[in-house]
Amino acid sequence: MSDSLIIIPTYNEKENIEKIIRKVFSLDKSFHVLVIEDGSPDGTTDIVKGLQKEFSDNLHIEERSGKLGLGTAYIHGFKWALNKDYQFIFEMDADFSHNPDDLIRLYNACSSEGGEVAIGSRYVKGVNIVNWPISRLLMSFFASKYVKFITGMPIHDSTAGFKCYKREVLETINFNKIQFVGYAFQIEMKFKSWKYGFNVVEVPVIFTDRTEGTSKMSGGIFFEAVFGVLQMKIKSLFRKFNR
Repeated sequence: MSDSLIIIPTYNEKENIEKIIRKVFSLDKSFHVLVIEDGSPDGTTDIVKGLQKEFSDNLHIEERSGKLGLGTAYIHGFKWALNKDYQFIFEMDADFSHNPDDLIRLYNACSSEGGEVAIGSRYVKGVNIVNWPISRLLMSFFASKYVKFITGMPIHDSTAGFKCYKREVLETINFNKIQFVGYAFQIEMKFKSWKYGFNVVEVPVIFTDRTEGTSKMSGGIFFEAVFGVLQMKIKSLFRKFNR
């Protein structure tokens, strides 16, 4: 039994899913993988189920009907993980934009270096992004700057989706009160972790844009996140964050 679970949401990732799963299972540390599959019509589900015959104890899949949002996929995975004995729960994309080799660094940050949430950060040491168009890079970079300014969080990469949570963090956050289901979900989870007083650390990583499959990102998703941040901050002024 591994102490660590990696949650990978998928929709139409047939080009990537087998490769990312095999890469994770080739690492020196033992990880389990939970795929949250949102009814991909391209056969992603069948690929994962085929791999379960090879990795029966380590690979799990939860199927949902249709695209229900990134945030709800992760919350589904968090609840699944908390019902098991996992102590470290990870978020990771299927498309290799998050380098699986960095999983061990995120794990170490939380298991032995004092972190309670570890963020694979693109901006903590300059800008470490490969193959993004300049417009998308600037949008992401300044969105994080804006979030930092509005919320006061000492985090350089507030929209990052490559993370490790210690179990206690997810046990503390009330998922029923999570406001966002899109990419603003990533900001909200960091904000609430920080407000509850958990130690949120950033681990520098290099983010490489996908080379196979289709991106689900759009400018609208970023703008939704930006405009929701002010509302999130205002609401936080009228509540207490007690563990």
